[in-house]
Amino acid sequence: MNINGVPYRTIWRSSDGKAVEVIDQTRLPHEFVTVRLENVADVANAIRVMQVRGAPLIGVTAAYGVALAMQRCATDIELTQVCQLLLATRPTAVNLRWALVRMQEKLSGVAESDRNVQAWLEAESIADEDVVINQAIGQHGLALIRAVWSNKLEVVNILTHCNAGWLATVDQGTALAPVYAAHDAGIPVHVWVDETRPRNQGASLTAWELQQHGVPYTLIVDNVGGHLMQHGQVDMVIVGTDRTAANGDVCNKVGTYLKALAAFDNNVPFYVSLPTPTIDWQINDGVKDIPIELRDGDEVTYIHGRTREGELVAVSIAPEGSAVGNYAFDVTPARLVTGLITERGVCAATKHGLAGLYS
Repeated sequence: MNINGVPYRTIWRSSDGKAVEVIDQTRLPHEFVTVRLENVADVANAIRVMQVRGAPLIGVTAAYGVALAMQRCATDIELTQVCQLLLATRPTAVNLRWALVRMQEKLSGVAESDRNVQAWLEAESIADEDVVINQAIGQHGLALIRAVWSNKLEVVNILTHCNAGWLATVDQGTALAPVYAAHDAGIPVHVWVDETRPRNQGASLTAWELQQHGVPYTLIVDNVGGHLMQHGQVDMVIVGTDRTAANGDVCNKVGTYLKALAAFDNNVPFYVSLPTPTIDWQINDGVKDIPIELRDGDEVTYIHGRTREGELVAVSIAPEGSAVGNYAFDVTPARLVTGLITERGVCAATKHGLAGLYS
C-alpha cells in the first residue's frame, strides 16, 4: 500500500536488524505514526492494545515477537514461555496460535546457537507468504465482483464490516483485496463502510486506507446496512474473519452476524474472505466452541477523536459506573454465508466445500 506515495507494509524488520517496526493503528486516521518494537514485551503490548490488529497481522507480529525473544535468549524454556505469553494476548484470532505453533515447531529442532537466525528467517517467510496469499484472495474475489459488474454494467456496491484490508494483514488485505483488485482492473466499485463500534475500525481504518488507494466509499453507522439492502443499494457483502470453523461457521467483528441476517433476508450475496491459517480444523461448531473475547468496557463508554480545534481527546458517552458488556466478536452460522473466498479458490461454507479445496 502506498501512503503519500511511499510503499509500506504494516510490519517490517528495522534497518538495524534488532527490532521490528509497525504502523500504530490506534493513532489512525488522524496521525500516521510508526512504532519500534524491541522485545517480546513490546510485541505483546502492541497486540493487546491493538496497535496491530487483524487476524493475519496478529499472527505475523507474534512470529516476529518470537524472533525478538530468540535474539536475547534462545533456550527451550524461553521459547515455550514466549509462545505462552503471546498466545494469551488475544483469544479469538486463530492465526496467532497457528503462527506460534509454526515458529515453535521450526525452532525446536534447531540448535540454540542457530535459533536467532532461523527465527528471523521463519518470521519473514510467514510475512511474505501472507502477502502472496492475500493477492490470490484478491484475484478469486475479483472474479465474483466482475460477474456482478458484467450483469449490472454500473457501479458495484459492496458493503464491508470492520477492517479486513491492508491494515489487518501484512499487505493487500482479505475482504478488501478483491475490492482493490477490481478498482485497479478498472471496474467501478463503491464501498459502504460500517463505522464498526465500539473501536470504529471501519471509520478510522477502512475509510482511511480506501481513501489512500482512491476507492470511492461512503461511511455509514452500523445499523444502516439492512436499510440499504432493502432498497437494492448493496450488490454484495464481503467481510473478513478471525476464525473459521471446519463446518464453515465464521467468527468476525461483532455485528457481522446481523449483516449476514439482513443479507439473507434480502437475497444479497454474503462472502467471507480468509487465508488458510484462519481455518480452525479442530472446531466443528463455531457458535458453541469459538472463544469470544470480552474487552475493556472503556472502549464502549468512551469515544476517541479529534476536536474541531485539532486536539485528540477521549469523550465519555455513558453514565458513570454503567455496566458494560464489550463482546468483541460474534459468529455467523455457515448457512448464512454464500461462499468462502480463500487463496485456493471460492467454496461453499460447508465441510464438503472446504474439503474440495483442502484434502
